Amino acid sequence: MEQLLLYPVGCTQACHEAARILAARGIPVTDHVTPEATHLLMDVPSFSSPGILKSGKTLRSLLELLPPQIILIGGNLDGQIPDEYQSLDLLKDEGYLYENAALTAACALRVTAEKTAFSLRGTNVLVVGWGRIGKHLARLLQGCGAIVSVLSRSEAHLAEAASFGLRPLHREDLDGAIGNFRILYNTAPGMMIPEAVSAQCRNCLKIELASLPGIAGDDVIPARGLPGIYVPESSGKLIADTLLHRLQEERI
Repeated sequence: MEQLLLYPVGCTQACHEAARILAARGIPVTDHVTPEATHLLMDVPSFSSPGILKSGKTLRSLLELLPPQIILIGGNLDGQIPDEYQSLDLLKDEGYLYENAALTAACALRVTAEKTAFSLRGTNVLVVGWGRIGKHLARLLQGCGAIVSVLSRSEAHLAEAASFGLRPLHREDLDGAIGNFRILYNTAPGMMIPEAVSAQCRNCLKIELASLPGIAGDDVIPARGLPGIYVPESSGKLIADTLLHRLQEERI
């Protein structure tokens, strides 16, 4: 690992925790702008709007104060980083995505507990999507004793879900069946449950975990970025662990 100096500019607790852990593990960290900085650590995700970091600063104004060879580390960096800079997008790192999905699924249960007055045991729930988060969440709910159905566009995904003892649900069977669920969790980016169908589930909790909405309706609870809200220490540790792994492999 070459000599480096990390400059963390993230404003979230998770970013602060990541910087603390990295410093404790021997990575030099600075808290001020310096021409000696080699890596810039931003929040994950990094931007609140195009070109604007979560801290409210513009990335361009920050880069004007830093050396041109600095490596930028963050999340959702496509189209945000000038071409001349090298970057590491943690939201494209498979190991990070897998572990973050596990944290997100666990946090979704925290949201559920806050919003309900009943036990998951014996409760009919629907998990929409069978990606990283959907798989983790469905298995956690199953472990809590919930009766878990899985909705997916993919026959292969439904077959895999069934192999875990979960109930597969085809989209063509959703209309009419949706009223049987007490909780809907969407993990699939892109509309899966239109408003006309969602409205049939009048007294159920609807939690949106995906980056793009999958359940229509005014009664859907947005629940994105949960690890940074509920478990910032764990979220920061994941950022630090991923970054250390990449540094040790000399991939950044």
